[in-house]
Amino acid sequence: MNRRQKHRLYRILLAGLLLIAAVLSPLEGWPRLLSFVLPYLLVGWDVLKKAFLNICRGQVFDENFLMSIATIGAFLIGEFPEALAVMLFYQIGEVFQSLAVQKSRRSIAALMDIRPGYANIYQNGELIQIAPEEVKIGQRILVKPGERVPLDGLILSGSSTLDTSALTGESLPREVSPGNSIISGCVNLNGLLEVEVQKSYEDSTVSRILELVEDSAAHKAKAENFITRFARWYTPAVVFSALALAVLPPLLLAQGWSLWLNRALIFLVISCPCALVISVPLSFFSGIGNASRQGILVKGANYLEALAKTEILVFDKTGTLTHGNFAVEELCPEGISQEELLETAALAECYSYHPIAQSLRAALGRSPEQDRVSEIEELPGMGLSARVDGRLVLLGNQKLMEKFALPQKECREEGTLVHIAIDGCYAGYIRIADQLKANSAEALRELKGLGVKQLVMLTGDRKEVAEAVAARLGIDQNHSELLPQDKVKQVEELLQRKTKAGQLVFVGDGINDAPVLARADIGVAMGALGSDAAIEAADVVLMDDNPAKLPLAIRISKRTRAIVLQNIVFALGIKLAVLLLGAAGNASMWEAVFADVGVCVIAILNAMRALHIKKSRKI
Repeated sequence: MNRRQKHRLYRILLAGLLLIAAVLSPLEGWPRLLSFVLPYLLVGWDVLKKAFLNICRGQVFDENFLMSIATIGAFLIGEFPEALAVMLFYQIGEVFQSLAVQKSRRSIAALMDIRPGYANIYQNGELIQIAPEEVKIGQRILVKPGERVPLDGLILSGSSTLDTSALTGESLPREVSPGNSIISGCVNLNGLLEVEVQKSYEDSTVSRILELVEDSAAHKAKAENFITRFARWYTPAVVFSALALAVLPPLLLAQGWSLWLNRALIFLVISCPCALVISVPLSFFSGIGNASRQGILVKGANYLEALAKTEILVFDKTGTLTHGNFAVEELCPEGISQEELLETAALAECYSYHPIAQSLRAALGRSPEQDRVSEIEELPGMGLSARVDGRLVLLGNQKLMEKFALPQKECREEGTLVHIAIDGCYAGYIRIADQLKANSAEALRELKGLGVKQLVMLTGDRKEVAEAVAARLGIDQNHSELLPQDKVKQVEELLQRKTKAGQLVFVGDGINDAPVLARADIGVAMGALGSDAAIEAADVVLMDDNPAKLPLAIRISKRTRAIVLQNIVFALGIKLAVLLLGAAGNASMWEAVFADVGVCVIAILNAMRALHIKKSRKI
């Protein structure tokens, strides 16, 4: 407990003891009234103060007003113990609420710990610490073992392992070395790193993530908006109904004022909307906090609620369902050796940073001698031409071979084919394939089990490759050889097919899928650690590249939404039943206390369950 919570608890305990003493006391008249008023003011002065200040601001109808009117009225009709008990139990409910919110905030607070405190830079030959906001792009910083990386940059020297658990929810450290990019918010575990800053603090990963989490509360779910509108009309209606209950029967039926005033006060206590106003936002906040702790950043409760209604899930292939790391799978030479075919291809691609070029050099096992290569020319959409050892080499796809009227071998295997021709003669092909992520198939099976009706894959890869991947993963339909604008068109067609209540979710790697992420009902960026495009365009950001995080996000969404509906039905059901009993004179102030505080505490405890939705064993 914090200091304020402890202070409130001490007030409750002392007021409780004074209540017991007052009930057992033989005092009569004004001394008896005073024995109840003092503990009442001790435990309820802050509620009375809030009610008064809100009335002065024109905000009359809230739970503080209801509690104040009900308890003061109880004093006026001589129900001293009940008046004090109502305020006492109301404050107990407030303590439960405060503790619940504090616990749910810990998940967010843990994420907030990624905020770096300082950056180490050399100034006049001396290593000093300055605020990350003061470091400029291009400056060099030093990250010592045990320190949090303050800014995004490029490692110039040093090797280490990074703890990314605060960002991704994963405990496995990541190895980094010179030439690797490094992002803010990670913890440097062992080596000394010299880093060249590439982004200002305002644009850094840690700053963007913190901004995303802090703004998530502004995006309310439909259930939250419903409760806000409901309370706006419900509370005034309750007050005027209680007033009618106190006044009309005595006037119309000539019955005693005391009886109906008592029933009206009970009616007010029962009708306090605390359980709904508190538990519904708390449920969504707990769900968002739980997701954040597991490396799933949700931009608002509206997106968390909508995930539960996922009907169509559309995936990008490369980097989402596959690793995006190409590897040479097969060498098929024509008239030359496999070694010569691979060496020629690697030399022709020696200056390229394309993943295919990198896979060719990796398969060669050594750095190609660049002085053997000249006259490199890019052929957009087809490949390239180059002089290797004085010979003209053409390297590219089927369109390149067709352009130069060169026959080529066919291949039915999964993968991307790189055709090679030397001095106008076809020399064979190299098959390069992307690798499926280990848990992609299991994640998709789990999504089906969660009620997703259709799984769709969109890719720019060849039709044969797309069909092979779709068959291995159990994808319902796939569309291949698509440009970014083609993906948007496909998503728009799928949006026309879904039901009105269903949601279309697009999952991409967050780098080149920004248009589709923005067009879908919900955009999910996967493996988006450090990706500006993902954080901007997506509604949900999975901070690592694990596909199993997607069904986990949907499970959190479904569980949170179920908890919200349970609280709404439970709170309204109990209150309606006790309200009818109170109006008929069959419920006392003690039943009213349960209908208010008891229901509120139960709803809060139920909302806390959203904090404990566990990841599956596959993650």
